[in-house]
Amino acid sequence: MERATMSAGTTRVALDGVRNAPSLLEGMRSIEDLSDAAAASADANDTAATVRVLLSAILDPKDQLAAIGAVLALGGVRHERAGSALLTVLREGPSYLRDHAVWALGGCEMLPRALPLLIEAVIAGDFRGMLAQRTLESWALRTPDDVRVAVARGLATTTVTAARARLVETLGLVPGDATQALLRAVAVGDLEDLTTRATAIAALGDPPPTRERREKGFTPSATTTSVLIMLASQQSSLAPVAQLALDDLRSLAEPQSTTRVDGDRTVAQLFLHADIDGALTHAGRGDTGGIATLLVHLGDALLRADPPVCRVLTLSRGRSAAALTALADVAKPGHHYLSVPLWGPAPQAARAWPLWVAARRGIRRVLRVAGQVDALHLRMADVGSLAAASAAHELGVPLVLTLAPDPHALVAAREETGELTRSNVGDADEVEHLVFRDSLLRQLARRADHVVVFPRPELEHDLRDLLGIDTDDETLHLSVVPEGINLPAVDAAIEDATGTQPGDEGADGATAPASPALAELDELLGTLPAERRGLPLAISVGRLHPVKGMATLVAAWASRPDLSSRCNLLLVGGDLEEPNDDERGQLDLIESVIPTDSAADAGLLLAGHRPNGTVTAWLAATRHGRGETAAPHGVYVSASLKEEFGIAILEAMAAGLVVVAPGNGGPATYVTSGETGVLADTASPEALAAAVVAALDLASAPEADSTAERTMATVRDRFGIDTMAASLAEVYERVAAGRHTAAGGRAS
Repeated sequence: MERATMSAGTTRVALDGVRNAPSLLEGMRSIEDLSDAAAASADANDTAATVRVLLSAILDPKDQLAAIGAVLALGGVRHERAGSALLTVLREGPSYLRDHAVWALGGCEMLPRALPLLIEAVIAGDFRGMLAQRTLESWALRTPDDVRVAVARGLATTTVTAARARLVETLGLVPGDATQALLRAVAVGDLEDLTTRATAIAALGDPPPTRERREKGFTPSATTTSVLIMLASQQSSLAPVAQLALDDLRSLAEPQSTTRVDGDRTVAQLFLHADIDGALTHAGRGDTGGIATLLVHLGDALLRADPPVCRVLTLSRGRSAAALTALADVAKPGHHYLSVPLWGPAPQAARAWPLWVAARRGIRRVLRVAGQVDALHLRMADVGSLAAASAAHELGVPLVLTLAPDPHALVAAREETGELTRSNVGDADEVEHLVFRDSLLRQLARRADHVVVFPRPELEHDLRDLLGIDTDDETLHLSVVPEGINLPAVDAAIEDATGTQPGDEGADGATAPASPALAELDELLGTLPAERRGLPLAISVGRLHPVKGMATLVAAWASRPDLSSRCNLLLVGGDLEEPNDDERGQLDLIESVIPTDSAADAGLLLAGHRPNGTVTAWLAATRHGRGETAAPHGVYVSASLKEEFGIAILEAMAAGLVVVAPGNGGPATYVTSGETGVLADTASPEALAAAVVAALDLASAPEADSTAERTMATVRDRFGIDTMAASLAEVYERVAAGRHTAAGGRAS
């Protein structure tokens, strides 16, 4: 009894650590200590007392964070009492705790009573469905028959296409010949829809690892191989899916050589929420923002870096046919754009968690086929990083992580304003998955061979308070690397904008043609009424997403007649023809301020997404003007609630524009407020409007041109993409050398 009291006391102390943490972020970090304390209970008496302590927090509605921590801690208590408590939470607990109960069950022994509830979660999909799949996968490794039967029962009672596909995907996580037989039946079943069949086919090429496979190697099933050969030979949309599955089976049976060649480095980089190509065709649409632009330019620059990188593998979402084509040349030097095949419409980033299984499979395929990957660079706490970290761990690929305080900075800001409290953080977490993302980011940081951070005004303070990172930790391999931009493209855009103005005549007296990018801008400016032509532009580039603040900018601009009469507002970004939910929400907010069908009459130009080259040309034109339709000395406005660094802001400064930027985060390290731009509270329309007015004043000041020249020189000296690539190439070299040395040490 005394031992149980001691164990429960330790858990109670750890629980008080969560309850009394001075901030929500520190409370989230304390959950790990609580889980460790609860897991230390060793016998039935320990367990009973520990579970009672945790239940006391779960039943307290005033502290939702402590309740979440208590639920997660139950997952580490290896006893039926803890599992039963989690089952009760899943059945009867508050809605905000149920995701965490599903997550925590993954740490428990298999509970037959929980299987139907987890199957229901898979059927429902979304974030909880992903967590249920992960829990079922962990159980299937120990009790495959029970999980297989539960999934089969779900399939027998479910007719909804998307739900059946998720169940079949879950079935593919269960090892065993019986699973393979069920998958083959679905793959060839003419009564099944294409989505479900594609899911079964992909799973056939990726059987779960077993102890026997690890010990004796892998031999593909002859029956499965025959089925896949038959499907790959047919003229249907399933043929490339089947061919990829066949290739997966062959690579499992005959693994690629991973012999490392000194100086012959390969680096992989990932952004799952975009369809990235070298021309950045989709830039600014949906979730295809600054990261996509960065990865394209960075990948090219790494090939020129010293130390050199031989191959750069840029992974993004795509289709099976594209994946097959790209993989054929992956062994060659150069910058390769590789698809992680996803079936069906691409969800928004915040709702992409159900892609976990497909993403892991696609990322693992690329890493396996590539044969030698010296570093996989991850950049955010999202489903892509979750899947990639798992694949990299399995294949022994080193990780580099760019660590940014997301969602931490916004959590801290919302807590400071009183928007987020202990009594409602669970409700926010249910939508935004704050605790899971925080935990994922910390796990990635611990697992990473090297951590990269952006410059911030108070870097050590932010790393410690927002992320819990101790920069004095000698075991932490950390580098500060600013982002960079493609300077030659900016130079070309400036030359284009200054070389040809509307109405200019060539040597033969004919009107000199503008470049296609500037011709598009001239056409757009031509929609302005006569009285608004000749005003400078305030231009903003970014996704139509709430965090980018486009609707806030429109409201700020329209609210001050002295501002809206002084400049026209040009917004570049978003899919205006087929907007996703976030884009539709921003467009509706803009519509409530200025009707979009008459927006140009008011001076608001909605351009939609444009390729990066077009955007660069428009930035230069904003500074230098476009004849009678747009005056020179326009400004650039970033209305983002947060910018970890700000690629578009740097591109604007490289073009000589005065900028408005968020006062927190990376821009404050390179924007001199009152000189090269204005740092503002971008969450406040009033403050944002005042900042745009101040920026226009700076842009038209007598010394504006000399300031612009200094700004452009600063960007050129510090923030070129080649400068960034050189810094990262050194990081990758150290990571590869460290892994090579460690492997040699183990071998000896």
